Amino acid sequence: MEQPPVSQHQLAALAALERDVAVLRDVWAGGSPVGAAVRAGAQVEVEQLSDAGLMHVTDALARVRRDVDAVLARVAAEVSKRSGPEFGDTGFAKTQGFHNPIRLVAAATGGSRADARRLVAVGTATAERQIFTGERLPSRHRHIASALESAAISIEAASAIATMLDRASMRVDSSRAEVVEAALVDLAGQVPLETLLRGVREAEARLDPDGVEPREDELRMERSLTIREDGRGVVHLHARLDPESAAPVKAAIEALVSDVLRRREPGEAPAGAGQPRPVIDDHRTIPQLQADALAALARHTLGCTQTLTPLAKTTVIVRVDLDTLRTGLGHARIDGLEQPVSAGTARRMAADAELIPAVLGGDSLPLDLGRAARLFTKAQRLALGERDGGCASCGQNIGYVEAHHIDWWERDTGPTDLANGVLMCSFCHHMIHRDGWQIRASLREVWFVPPPHIDPAQIPRLGGRARFELREDRAA
Repeated sequence: MEQPPVSQHQLAALAALERDVAVLRDVWAGGSPVGAAVRAGAQVEVEQLSDAGLMHVTDALARVRRDVDAVLARVAAEVSKRSGPEFGDTGFAKTQGFHNPIRLVAAATGGSRADARRLVAVGTATAERQIFTGERLPSRHRHIASALESAAISIEAASAIATMLDRASMRVDSSRAEVVEAALVDLAGQVPLETLLRGVREAEARLDPDGVEPREDELRMERSLTIREDGRGVVHLHARLDPESAAPVKAAIEALVSDVLRRREPGEAPAGAGQPRPVIDDHRTIPQLQADALAALARHTLGCTQTLTPLAKTTVIVRVDLDTLRTGLGHARIDGLEQPVSAGTARRMAADAELIPAVLGGDSLPLDLGRAARLFTKAQRLALGERDGGCASCGQNIGYVEAHHIDWWERDTGPTDLANGVLMCSFCHHMIHRDGWQIRASLREVWFVPPPHIDPAQIPRLGGRARFELREDRAA
């Protein structure tokens, strides 16, 4: 039987996809050399792309993928809607031979059930609502829905934002939640998913401060450690730790790993080593170093006579506002972990760990040394860590970054002050200097100004912790 023609209105859901596929076709053709084989294989076509063409094609393909995912989320939500329990055995999924809509979507996409569940959840959260009168209302997450429609954010980003907002919805004013939603959607269009997730956690702690401690209780109840030995004799450890339990474990392992990495640097060695670098070259990978560090900690605990000097330097730093510490209201952060913790946890950890309130300056801490010293002090590193949260450029864990002068000590006679300091991983530090980026810093923010060959307009890009903290004044 011949299918009826599809109206333009019925094709609205595919309009964005068709437009971006057309763009993809154009940039692909523009990136290929003149006279390239018309019927070349796919691999040959890709290999013939210029560098600029390859970049344009990558961006265009990513946008098409987001278009497809947005439509797929709408379809998955409809599959779920027609497969509800109220339909019984006549529900859509069961009539198609599937136990539930998640399994149907997973089978259709060839993906995992987790991916299918995410598609259904995002499609449901961003769908228009219809009341009993038949009137259609906007999505309850209209900013997320609009960003998906325009292919500005991914399904994973939309899921992270919507899931958090739904958790906090019962205890948060709707107008404030909408402001945060808009800010997070804007952030999602600018940063990688890992950075967005940090922003989502921080936003939830600020939106729902009373919910931090209950969430901690849930995480604490989920903690576990399983140990099994496989047929080859390899022992597998799988741990799930809440932030409070994980903090000392992570800090101790990273102290040992960092010590090894410092020994690998040319001309660098721990104090008292007596030689510039180890006699035997160390080619262990980071995962191998972490495994050896865990074993060393266990041997030390069981009475090993060797002295593990890095352990003496290990400090679990809990960053908390002084008012939060005094009143017990609000949240705190543990260096190296992204999940905020409650004020109660911060107080409890103060009994066992060195607690550094997040207070910049003060008569007791010489935070600005000018030209009197070349290296940044521990106090300055703590202050920079509060501002930058790790690598100010890429967000690398704070345990693997170093304090660098923005204006170089020797070449620019730059002072050893907070306004002239920034925390960066070695890779970003190298790339910043190689490509000619400029850095502007204050006590609260760090801005990176790209060189003209990367951005002709040289629009500054926000870095550091402020990038994902979503201060209320910026979100508004």
